[in-house]
Amino acid sequence: MIAALIAGTLLGVVLGTVSGLVPGVHVNTMAGLLLSLSPILIVTLGAPLLAAALVAALITHTFLDCVPSTFLGVPDADTAVMVLPAHALCLEGRGGEAVRISALGSAAAVVWSLPLSLLFFTLFPAFQPFFDLWIGVLLTAVACYLVVFSESPEWAAGIFLVSGFLGLVTFRYSFLAWGGGTSVLMPLLSGLFGVSVLLSASSGRMPPQSDAVTFPGRNELFRCSCAGSVAGAVVGWLPGLSNATANALLASVIDYGDDRRGYILATSAANTANAFLGLAALYAIGRTRNGVMVALATLEVPPFTVLLPVAALAAALAYAATVLLSGTAGIFSRVPLKPLNAAVILFVTLLSFLLCGPFGLVVLILATCVGVVPTLVEVRRVYCMGVVMVPVILSSLGVAVL
Repeated sequence: MIAALIAGTLLGVVLGTVSGLVPGVHVNTMAGLLLSLSPILIVTLGAPLLAAALVAALITHTFLDCVPSTFLGVPDADTAVMVLPAHALCLEGRGGEAVRISALGSAAAVVWSLPLSLLFFTLFPAFQPFFDLWIGVLLTAVACYLVVFSESPEWAAGIFLVSGFLGLVTFRYSFLAWGGGTSVLMPLLSGLFGVSVLLSASSGRMPPQSDAVTFPGRNELFRCSCAGSVAGAVVGWLPGLSNATANALLASVIDYGDDRRGYILATSAANTANAFLGLAALYAIGRTRNGVMVALATLEVPPFTVLLPVAALAAALAYAATVLLSGTAGIFSRVPLKPLNAAVILFVTLLSFLLCGPFGLVVLILATCVGVVPTLVEVRRVYCMGVVMVPVILSSLGVAVL
Protein backbone atom coordinates (compact mmCIF):
# COMPACT_ATOMS: atom_id res chain seq x y z
CA MET A 1 0.00 0.00 0.00
CA ILE A 2 2.88 2.39 0.72
CA ALA A 3 4.05 2.31 -2.90
CA ALA A 4 0.51 2.98 -4.11
CA LEU A 5 0.12 5.91 -1.71
CA ILE A 6 3.40 7.46 -2.85
CA ALA A 7 2.50 7.02 -6.52
CA GLY A 8 -0.93 8.52 -5.89
CA THR A 9 0.63 11.46 -4.07
CA LEU A 10 2.93 12.21 -7.00
CA LEU A 11 0.02 11.99 -9.46
CA GLY A 12 -2.04 14.31 -7.27
CA VAL A 13 0.77 16.85 -7.02
CA VAL A 14 0.95 17.02 -10.81
CA LEU A 15 -2.81 17.46 -11.16
CA GLY A 16 -2.95 20.04 -8.35
CA THR A 17 -0.11 21.98 -9.95
CA VAL A 18 -2.00 22.18 -13.24
CA SER A 19 -5.27 23.25 -11.59
CA GLY A 20 -3.46 25.79 -9.42
CA LEU A 21 -1.57 27.44 -12.26
CA VAL A 22 -4.38 27.61 -14.83
CA PRO A 23 -6.83 30.42 -13.95
CA GLY A 24 -10.42 29.27 -13.70
CA VAL A 25 -9.56 25.57 -13.39
CA HIS A 26 -10.40 24.34 -9.91
CA VAL A 27 -9.13 21.21 -8.26
CA ASN A 28 -12.75 19.95 -8.30
CA THR A 29 -12.32 19.70 -12.07
CA MET A 30 -9.41 17.33 -11.57
CA ALA A 31 -11.43 15.39 -8.99
CA GLY A 32 -14.23 14.98 -11.52
CA LEU A 33 -11.73 13.77 -14.11
CA LEU A 34 -10.30 11.16 -11.75
CA LEU A 35 -13.75 10.11 -10.61
CA SER A 36 -14.90 9.60 -14.20
CA LEU A 37 -11.93 7.28 -14.70
CA SER A 38 -12.30 5.60 -11.30
CA PRO A 39 -13.71 2.27 -12.61
CA ILE A 40 -10.55 1.81 -14.69
CA LEU A 41 -8.15 3.32 -12.13
CA ILE A 42 -9.45 1.26 -9.21
CA VAL A 43 -9.12 -1.99 -11.12
CA THR A 44 -5.65 -1.21 -12.45
CA LEU A 45 -4.14 0.89 -9.67
CA GLY A 46 -6.37 0.40 -6.63
CA ALA A 47 -8.56 2.65 -4.47
CA PRO A 48 -5.72 3.77 -2.11
CA LEU A 49 -3.78 5.28 -5.03
CA LEU A 50 -6.84 7.14 -6.28
CA ALA A 51 -7.66 8.43 -2.80
CA ALA A 52 -4.08 9.64 -2.31
CA ALA A 53 -4.16 11.38 -5.69
CA LEU A 54 -7.36 13.24 -4.80
CA VAL A 55 -6.04 14.42 -1.43
CA ALA A 56 -2.64 15.40 -2.85
CA ALA A 57 -4.27 17.37 -5.69
CA LEU A 58 -6.42 19.29 -3.21
CA ILE A 59 -3.48 20.21 -0.95
CA THR A 60 -1.21 21.10 -3.88
CA HIS A 61 -3.84 23.38 -5.39
CA THR A 62 -3.95 25.44 -2.16
CA PHE A 63 -0.24 26.20 -2.57
CA LEU A 64 -0.09 26.91 -6.31
CA ASP A 65 -3.27 28.96 -6.80
CA CYS A 66 -1.44 32.05 -5.49
CA VAL A 67 0.67 32.25 -8.67
CA PRO A 68 -2.02 33.41 -11.17
CA SER A 69 -3.60 35.55 -8.44
CA THR A 70 -0.33 37.38 -7.86
CA PHE A 71 1.03 37.81 -11.38
CA LEU A 72 -2.23 38.13 -13.35
CA GLY A 73 -4.71 39.35 -10.77
CA VAL A 74 -7.17 36.56 -11.58
CA PRO A 75 -8.84 35.15 -8.45
CA ASP A 76 -10.50 31.83 -7.88
CA ALA A 77 -12.92 30.91 -5.12
CA ASP A 78 -10.13 30.55 -2.58
CA THR A 79 -8.01 33.61 -3.38
CA ALA A 80 -10.66 36.25 -4.01
CA VAL A 81 -9.57 38.87 -1.47
CA MET A 82 -5.93 37.80 -1.32
CA VAL A 83 -5.47 38.84 -4.95
CA LEU A 84 -5.63 42.52 -3.95
CA PRO A 85 -2.49 42.77 -1.74
CA ALA A 86 -0.63 40.05 -3.69
CA HIS A 87 -1.13 41.70 -7.08
CA ALA A 88 -0.33 45.08 -5.53
CA LEU A 89 3.04 43.72 -4.40
CA CYS A 90 3.62 42.40 -7.90
CA LEU A 91 3.02 45.88 -9.32
CA GLU A 92 5.70 47.13 -6.91
CA GLY A 93 8.20 44.59 -8.24
CA ARG A 94 7.70 42.17 -5.35
CA GLY A 95 5.61 39.45 -6.97
CA GLY A 96 8.09 36.71 -6.11
CA GLU A 97 8.01 37.83 -2.50
CA ALA A 98 4.20 37.63 -2.42
CA VAL A 99 4.26 34.07 -3.79
CA ARG A 100 6.90 32.94 -1.31
CA ILE A 101 5.04 34.47 1.62
CA SER A 102 1.90 32.71 0.44
CA ALA A 103 3.80 29.41 0.27
CA LEU A 104 5.14 30.04 3.78
CA GLY A 105 1.61 30.62 5.06
CA SER A 106 0.38 27.38 3.52
CA ALA A 107 3.37 25.49 4.93
CA ALA A 108 2.75 26.92 8.40
CA ALA A 109 -0.89 25.87 8.10
CA VAL A 110 0.21 22.25 7.66
CA VAL A 111 1.95 22.42 11.03
CA TRP A 112 -1.18 23.87 12.65
CA SER A 113 -3.64 21.68 10.75
CA LEU A 114 -2.31 18.30 11.81
CA PRO A 115 -3.13 18.78 15.53
CA LEU A 116 -6.28 20.80 14.67
CA SER A 117 -7.54 17.98 12.46
CA LEU A 118 -7.07 15.43 15.23
CA LEU A 119 -8.68 17.78 17.78
CA PHE A 120 -11.71 18.49 15.61
CA PHE A 121 -11.96 14.84 14.63
CA THR A 122 -12.20 13.66 18.24
CA LEU A 123 -14.08 16.49 20.01
CA PHE A 124 -16.27 18.42 17.59
CA PRO A 125 -18.72 15.78 16.31
CA ALA A 126 -20.60 15.90 19.63
CA PHE A 127 -21.18 19.67 19.21
CA GLN A 128 -22.21 19.54 15.56
CA PRO A 129 -25.94 20.22 16.15
CA PHE A 130 -25.01 23.38 18.07
CA PHE A 131 -22.71 24.54 15.25
CA ASP A 132 -25.37 23.91 12.63
CA LEU A 133 -27.86 25.99 14.61
CA TRP A 134 -25.72 29.06 15.33
CA ILE A 135 -23.54 29.48 12.25
CA GLY A 136 -25.91 32.01 10.69
CA VAL A 137 -25.90 34.14 13.84
CA LEU A 138 -22.09 34.07 13.98
CA LEU A 139 -21.71 35.21 10.37
CA THR A 140 -24.29 37.96 10.89
CA ALA A 141 -22.26 39.25 13.83
CA VAL A 142 -19.08 39.22 11.75
CA ALA A 143 -20.80 41.07 8.89
CA CYS A 144 -22.11 43.72 11.28
CA TYR A 145 -18.64 44.14 12.76
CA LEU A 146 -17.11 44.61 9.32
CA VAL A 147 -19.66 47.22 8.34
CA VAL A 148 -19.79 49.21 11.59
CA PHE A 149 -16.03 49.63 11.77
CA SER A 150 -15.57 50.39 8.07
CA GLU A 151 -14.36 53.64 6.53
CA SER A 152 -17.94 54.49 5.55
CA PRO A 153 -20.59 52.28 7.19
CA GLU A 154 -23.31 53.45 4.80
CA TRP A 155 -21.37 52.59 1.65
CA ALA A 156 -19.99 49.41 3.21
CA ALA A 157 -23.50 48.22 4.09
CA GLY A 158 -24.77 49.10 0.62
CA ILE A 159 -21.96 47.24 -1.16
CA PHE A 160 -22.34 44.26 1.17
CA LEU A 161 -26.09 44.00 0.58
CA VAL A 162 -25.97 44.63 -3.18
CA SER A 163 -23.22 42.05 -3.67
CA GLY A 164 -25.20 39.69 -1.43
CA PHE A 165 -28.30 40.14 -3.59
CA LEU A 166 -26.17 39.46 -6.67
CA GLY A 167 -24.94 36.27 -5.04
CA LEU A 168 -28.49 35.19 -4.18
CA VAL A 169 -29.71 35.73 -7.74
CA THR A 170 -26.66 34.04 -9.26
CA PHE A 171 -26.90 30.93 -7.11
CA ARG A 172 -30.67 30.75 -7.48
CA TYR A 173 -30.45 30.70 -11.27
CA SER A 174 -27.14 28.85 -11.55
CA PHE A 175 -28.94 26.13 -13.48
CA LEU A 176 -28.82 28.50 -16.45
CA ALA A 177 -25.04 28.14 -16.55
CA TRP A 178 -23.63 25.45 -18.79
CA GLY A 179 -21.55 24.03 -15.95
CA GLY A 180 -24.23 24.62 -13.31
CA GLY A 181 -23.60 24.63 -9.59
CA THR A 182 -20.38 26.20 -8.34
CA SER A 183 -19.10 27.00 -11.84
CA VAL A 184 -20.77 30.41 -11.49
CA LEU A 185 -18.26 31.34 -8.80
CA MET A 186 -15.66 31.90 -11.49
CA PRO A 187 -17.35 34.84 -13.30
CA LEU A 188 -18.88 36.07 -10.04
CA LEU A 189 -15.62 36.43 -8.12
CA SER A 190 -13.58 37.38 -11.18
CA GLY A 191 -15.87 40.32 -11.79
CA LEU A 192 -15.84 41.51 -8.19
CA PHE A 193 -12.15 41.04 -7.47
CA GLY A 194 -10.43 40.62 -10.84
CA VAL A 195 -11.81 42.48 -13.82
CA SER A 196 -13.00 45.45 -11.74
CA VAL A 197 -9.48 45.86 -10.35
CA LEU A 198 -7.80 45.52 -13.74
CA LEU A 199 -10.10 48.12 -15.29
CA SER A 200 -8.93 50.72 -12.78
CA ALA A 201 -5.29 49.63 -12.87
CA SER A 202 -2.62 52.06 -14.02
CA SER A 203 -1.01 51.86 -17.43
CA GLY A 204 2.72 51.94 -18.00
CA ARG A 205 4.89 48.85 -17.59
CA MET A 206 5.28 46.13 -15.02
CA PRO A 207 8.23 47.12 -12.84
CA PRO A 208 11.31 44.89 -12.69
CA GLN A 209 10.68 42.01 -10.33
CA SER A 210 13.14 41.67 -7.47
CA ASP A 211 14.39 38.34 -6.17
CA ALA A 212 14.77 39.76 -2.67
CA VAL A 213 12.29 38.51 -0.07
CA THR A 214 11.55 39.99 3.33
CA PHE A 215 9.76 37.32 5.31
CA PRO A 216 7.51 38.24 8.24
CA GLY A 217 9.13 38.12 11.67
CA ARG A 218 8.65 35.19 14.00
CA ASN A 219 5.86 36.86 16.00
CA GLU A 220 3.97 37.92 12.88
CA LEU A 221 4.40 34.47 11.35
CA PHE A 222 2.99 32.87 14.49
CA ARG A 223 0.10 35.32 14.84
CA CYS A 224 -1.02 35.41 11.20
CA SER A 225 -0.54 31.72 10.43
CA CYS A 226 -2.38 30.77 13.63
CA ALA A 227 -5.27 33.13 12.87
CA GLY A 228 -5.48 31.92 9.28
CA SER A 229 -5.27 28.25 10.21
CA VAL A 230 -8.00 28.57 12.83
CA ALA A 231 -10.25 30.50 10.41
CA GLY A 232 -9.64 27.93 7.68
CA ALA A 233 -10.25 25.08 10.12
CA VAL A 234 -13.55 26.57 11.26
CA VAL A 235 -14.93 27.12 7.75
CA GLY A 236 -13.56 23.76 6.67
CA TRP A 237 -15.62 22.06 9.38
CA LEU A 238 -18.80 24.12 9.60
CA PRO A 239 -21.58 23.61 7.04
CA GLY A 240 -22.20 25.95 4.15
CA LEU A 241 -18.98 27.95 4.51
CA SER A 242 -16.08 28.37 2.10
CA ASN A 243 -12.59 29.71 2.18
CA ALA A 244 -13.93 32.98 0.82
CA THR A 245 -15.80 33.32 4.12
CA ALA A 246 -12.55 32.76 5.99
CA ASN A 247 -10.92 35.55 3.97
CA ALA A 248 -13.69 37.91 4.98
CA LEU A 249 -13.33 36.89 8.64
CA LEU A 250 -9.59 37.53 8.50
CA ALA A 251 -10.13 40.94 6.93
CA SER A 252 -11.93 41.94 10.14
CA VAL A 253 -8.75 41.43 12.18
CA ILE A 254 -5.93 41.98 9.64
CA ASP A 255 -6.00 45.09 7.45
CA TYR A 256 -4.90 43.94 4.00
CA GLY A 257 -4.10 47.54 3.06
CA ASP A 258 -1.67 48.22 5.91
CA ASP A 259 -0.43 44.67 6.54
CA ARG A 260 -0.37 43.08 3.11
CA ARG A 261 2.22 40.45 3.91
CA GLY A 262 0.39 39.41 7.08
CA TYR A 263 -2.89 39.13 5.21
CA ILE A 264 -1.36 37.04 2.42
CA LEU A 265 0.20 34.81 5.05
CA ALA A 266 -3.09 34.39 6.94
CA THR A 267 -5.32 33.78 3.91
CA SER A 268 -2.91 31.25 2.44
CA ALA A 269 -2.86 29.44 5.79
CA ALA A 270 -6.66 29.46 5.83
CA ASN A 271 -6.77 28.04 2.31
CA THR A 272 -4.61 25.05 3.23
CA ALA A 273 -6.13 24.49 6.68
CA ASN A 274 -9.57 24.44 5.06
CA ALA A 275 -8.47 21.47 2.93
CA PHE A 276 -7.17 19.52 5.94
CA LEU A 277 -10.30 20.09 8.03
CA GLY A 278 -12.55 19.25 5.11
CA LEU A 279 -10.88 15.84 5.12
CA ALA A 280 -11.38 15.51 8.88
CA ALA A 281 -15.08 16.44 8.53
CA LEU A 282 -15.55 13.72 5.92
CA TYR A 283 -14.21 11.04 8.23
CA ALA A 284 -15.71 12.32 11.49
CA ILE A 285 -19.26 13.35 10.53
CA GLY A 286 -19.61 12.23 6.92
CA ARG A 287 -19.93 15.79 5.56
CA THR A 288 -18.47 16.65 2.14
CA ARG A 289 -17.12 20.22 1.93
CA ASN A 290 -15.88 20.28 -1.68
CA GLY A 291 -15.78 18.28 -4.89
CA VAL A 292 -12.72 16.32 -3.81
CA MET A 293 -14.49 15.14 -0.65
CA VAL A 294 -17.54 14.17 -2.72
CA ALA A 295 -15.27 12.05 -4.91
CA LEU A 296 -13.57 10.50 -1.88
CA ALA A 297 -16.92 9.62 -0.34
CA THR A 298 -17.60 7.29 -3.28
CA LEU A 299 -14.43 5.27 -2.67
CA GLU A 300 -13.26 2.75 -0.12
CA VAL A 301 -10.71 5.12 1.34
CA PRO A 302 -7.80 4.28 3.65
CA PRO A 303 -8.02 5.31 7.33
CA PHE A 304 -7.80 9.00 8.22
CA THR A 305 -4.39 8.51 9.85
CA VAL A 306 -3.07 7.13 6.55
CA LEU A 307 -4.22 10.05 4.39
CA LEU A 308 -2.86 12.71 6.77
CA PRO A 309 0.78 11.76 5.96
CA VAL A 310 -0.18 11.79 2.27
CA ALA A 311 -1.42 15.35 2.67
CA ALA A 312 1.75 16.35 4.52
CA LEU A 313 3.99 14.85 1.80
CA ALA A 314 1.98 16.61 -0.92
CA ALA A 315 2.35 19.88 1.00
CA ALA A 316 6.13 19.50 1.13
CA LEU A 317 6.35 18.89 -2.62
CA ALA A 318 3.90 21.70 -3.37
CA TYR A 319 5.89 24.13 -1.23
CA ALA A 320 9.04 23.36 -3.20
CA ALA A 321 7.19 23.80 -6.50
CA THR A 322 5.69 27.12 -5.40
CA VAL A 323 9.03 28.53 -4.30
CA LEU A 324 10.55 27.42 -7.59
CA LEU A 325 7.80 29.10 -9.60
CA SER A 326 8.14 32.31 -7.62
CA GLY A 327 11.30 32.87 -9.64
CA THR A 328 9.21 33.26 -12.80
CA ALA A 329 8.37 36.80 -11.69
CA GLY A 330 11.15 38.10 -13.92
CA ILE A 331 9.13 37.10 -16.97
CA PHE A 332 6.77 39.98 -16.25
CA SER A 333 9.49 42.61 -15.90
CA ARG A 334 8.81 45.62 -18.11
CA VAL A 335 5.70 44.04 -19.61
CA PRO A 336 3.26 46.79 -20.73
CA LEU A 337 0.42 46.73 -18.21
CA LYS A 338 -2.38 47.92 -20.46
CA PRO A 339 -2.07 45.11 -23.05
CA LEU A 340 -1.47 42.57 -20.26
CA ASN A 341 -4.58 43.65 -18.37
CA ALA A 342 -6.61 43.65 -21.58
CA ALA A 343 -5.41 40.13 -22.38
CA VAL A 344 -6.30 38.91 -18.89
CA ILE A 345 -9.77 40.48 -19.07
CA LEU A 346 -10.33 38.86 -22.47
CA PHE A 347 -9.17 35.50 -21.11
CA VAL A 348 -11.51 35.76 -18.11
CA THR A 349 -14.40 36.72 -20.40
CA LEU A 350 -13.80 33.76 -22.72
CA LEU A 351 -13.38 31.39 -19.78
CA SER A 352 -16.62 32.65 -18.22
CA PHE A 353 -18.41 31.92 -21.49
CA LEU A 354 -16.84 28.48 -21.87
CA LEU A 355 -17.69 27.48 -18.29
CA CYS A 356 -21.11 29.10 -17.91
CA GLY A 357 -22.29 30.22 -21.33
CA PRO A 358 -24.22 33.49 -21.82
CA PHE A 359 -25.32 33.39 -18.18
CA GLY A 360 -21.67 33.57 -17.14
CA LEU A 361 -21.14 36.70 -19.25
CA VAL A 362 -24.14 38.40 -17.63
CA VAL A 363 -22.85 37.50 -14.16
CA LEU A 364 -19.37 38.74 -15.05
CA ILE A 365 -20.71 42.11 -16.26
CA LEU A 366 -22.94 42.61 -13.21
CA ALA A 367 -20.19 41.56 -10.80
CA THR A 368 -17.74 43.94 -12.48
CA CYS A 369 -20.21 46.81 -12.13
CA VAL A 370 -20.54 46.12 -8.41
CA GLY A 371 -16.80 45.58 -8.08
CA VAL A 372 -15.85 49.05 -9.30
CA VAL A 373 -17.95 50.79 -6.63
CA PRO A 374 -15.52 50.34 -3.70
CA THR A 375 -12.80 52.18 -5.65
CA LEU A 376 -15.16 55.03 -6.52
CA VAL A 377 -16.32 55.55 -2.92
CA GLU A 378 -12.95 54.70 -1.35
CA VAL A 379 -13.89 51.73 0.83
CA ARG A 380 -12.27 48.32 1.04
CA ARG A 381 -13.31 45.71 -1.48
CA VAL A 382 -13.80 43.09 1.24
CA TYR A 383 -17.45 44.17 1.58
CA CYS A 384 -18.04 42.54 -1.79
CA MET A 385 -17.72 39.26 0.13
CA GLY A 386 -21.40 39.74 0.87
CA VAL A 387 -21.80 37.82 -2.40
CA VAL A 388 -20.94 34.66 -0.45
CA MET A 389 -21.81 35.59 3.14
CA VAL A 390 -25.41 36.77 2.56
CA PRO A 391 -26.54 33.52 0.84
CA VAL A 392 -24.82 31.44 3.53
CA ILE A 393 -26.37 33.48 6.36
CA LEU A 394 -29.89 33.25 4.95
CA SER A 395 -29.51 29.56 4.18
CA SER A 396 -28.23 28.85 7.69
CA LEU A 397 -31.15 30.75 9.22
CA GLY A 398 -33.61 28.88 7.01
CA VAL A 399 -34.73 32.04 5.17
CA ALA A 400 -35.88 31.49 1.59
CA VAL A 401 -35.62 34.77 -0.36
CA LEU A 402 -35.78 33.72 -4.01
